[in-house]
Amino acid sequence: MNSPKKSFPVSWDQFHRDSRALAWRLSSIGPFDAIVAIARGGLVPAAIVARELNIRVVECVSAKSYDHKSQGGIEILKDLSKDILALDIKGKKVLIVDDLVDTGATARIVRKMLPNAHFATVYAKPLGNDVVDTFITEVSQDTWIYFPWDLEVTYAEPISGGTD
Repeated sequence: MNSPKKSFPVSWDQFHRDSRALAWRLSSIGPFDAIVAIARGGLVPAAIVARELNIRVVECVSAKSYDHKSQGGIEILKDLSKDILALDIKGKKVLIVDDLVDTGATARIVRKMLPNAHFATVYAKPLGNDVVDTFITEVSQDTWIYFPWDLEVTYAEPISGGTD
């Protein structure tokens, strides 16, 4: 993975607003019988969406594909329950939620697990946005999104790289 050239820091307030915007957009598509969060990044937006859309059946699948520096192979750390898989087979409406679709590698694996589900992310990059059905904000592929759980309050270098 090439080093991102741009950074996009997201505050808690912004992430909450964007997650609620996702719920608003999804409200006309539902109702959904269950929601599946892709852990860890999808846990926060899934909780917000579940609250806003009154979805009571909440599940997660845990996948690991990259850390804050590099991207590697996909590893499923926690699989889906048989009950959730059965809902998808029976034609019930299952919603998959993640914070971001980057290359789409993780999304494609989860999509195979739940082929009939509706896939939604808060943010999307061009290489992965074809895998999701609904997203709120698209960012360029060379942008690294810094989520609020990854940030501390610190000095921010000006975009131009210069100082006052």
